[in-house]
Amino acid sequence: MRNWLVLLCPCAVGVALHLWLLLGGPGRHPAGPLAFFPQWELKRYDVIVGVLSARHNHELRNVIRNTWFKHLKQHPALSPRVLVKFIIGAHGCGVPVEDREDPYSCKLLNITNPVLNQEIEAFNLPEDTPSVLSEDRIVSVNFRVLYPIVITSLGVFYDADGVGFQRNITVKLYQAEQEEALFSARFSPPSCGVQVNRLWYKPVEQFILPESFEGTIVWESQDLQGLVSRNLHKVKVNDGGGVLRVSTTGEGSWPHEFTEGVEGIAGGFIYTIQEGDGLLQSLHTRPERFVNHLKNLEEEDALLKEESGAYDDIVFVDVVDTYRNVPAKLLNFYRWTVESANFDLLLKTDDDCYINLEAVFNRIMHEKLDRPNIWWGNFRLNWAVDRTGKWQELEYPSPAYPAFACGSGYVISKDIVQWLASNSERLKTYQGEDVSMGIWMAAIGPKRYQDSLWLCEKTCEKGMLSSPQYSPQELTELWKVKELCGDPCRCEER
Repeated sequence: MRNWLVLLCPCAVGVALHLWLLLGGPGRHPAGPLAFFPQWELKRYDVIVGVLSARHNHELRNVIRNTWFKHLKQHPALSPRVLVKFIIGAHGCGVPVEDREDPYSCKLLNITNPVLNQEIEAFNLPEDTPSVLSEDRIVSVNFRVLYPIVITSLGVFYDADGVGFQRNITVKLYQAEQEEALFSARFSPPSCGVQVNRLWYKPVEQFILPESFEGTIVWESQDLQGLVSRNLHKVKVNDGGGVLRVSTTGEGSWPHEFTEGVEGIAGGFIYTIQEGDGLLQSLHTRPERFVNHLKNLEEEDALLKEESGAYDDIVFVDVVDTYRNVPAKLLNFYRWTVESANFDLLLKTDDDCYINLEAVFNRIMHEKLDRPNIWWGNFRLNWAVDRTGKWQELEYPSPAYPAFACGSGYVISKDIVQWLASNSERLKTYQGEDVSMGIWMAAIGPKRYQDSLWLCEKTCEKGMLSSPQYSPQELTELWKVKELCGDPCRCEER
């Protein structure tokens, strides 16, 4: 027995050494347990359809499953050639909508200890800061209102030194992207207003500036002398407990086109907080709101898990599901497609869109669009950048976007998807997925194929490939008419 062991031991050691060198020897990465088996082939499709969908849009997804997606599954020729997936963020926003800075992001409206029932000076110079004239004759500052306020007075920095006010200065408040001032105040020796601390103030016509209001205050010297002005970082900002925020181009928050003259502070304004009782009530009930919201998120997670298990047509991407994160959702999905399937083309659409997949395939064959480096859609050219509202863009500095396809539907070739997937960690995201796509594509210049049948607005045209912004009921009706008459827009009398 011992003799057999003596003979077998060197063999066993040799086998063990061979496996160690094969799987994890010096300078090698372990090949894993499947190293000795052929790699699984990724299933091949002609087209992958990615449908951007919000977590709560269960009804829209079900309508799609019962209309064009159902028709696809029942189509013997098309069904094996197409993979359809809904793209959903794996995480819901943990902040209730009422407590966010805006409904498009997941940023907490962080108001604490608001200053109520009294006037607030927005800016103050520290006592030890000397008043020195600068060379700047025009100075401006940008701000955003996070809770409604009323500006009661506009002011300028000026130390009279016992000789009285001796300057001519105009102060104006502009709403972002508007050429006309909302109101203004003119300071001159005979009409200099009232001095409070180290500022001179004059009352203005009072308007309620609503939540999300974005404005610019501009100080302009009418004399040859410059203004008494300071860098923002050298001025005390009184935000009333968080109801307004001063924005600077240096922080990358505002494009330079928003700044008139030199960025800085050359005075101030006095304001009051509106609807103070409502604000206090909202802050008082916030903890309870958060508890209920988190409970609702857990229920939503359970419903999504159940839905995914029932239909197996959802890709959960690792982002918080908000409008501002839609570009990140898309990049994550591109990465998933490259890792999970073999395909020629990718069609992106939204869950509120009508899609005619048969017409899409017919056009691909007729126009020979199944080729590399192709971007097929309905392109917006020289589209102006919005600086306010839902489509507010504060990161892209140009006044107009590069060409981008309308979000209701477009098709890109696999090589473009691969480029996007491989660069997904480095690509900067902008306010919308359609404009982000345009900016990304400007870097590689794919061949654009313009097709107006990818509709940009909610309308119905014969032969359309897609049309956006429908309710579940409207989508159901469109498809019902299409199945009955062949044209989703109308039925001819028979």
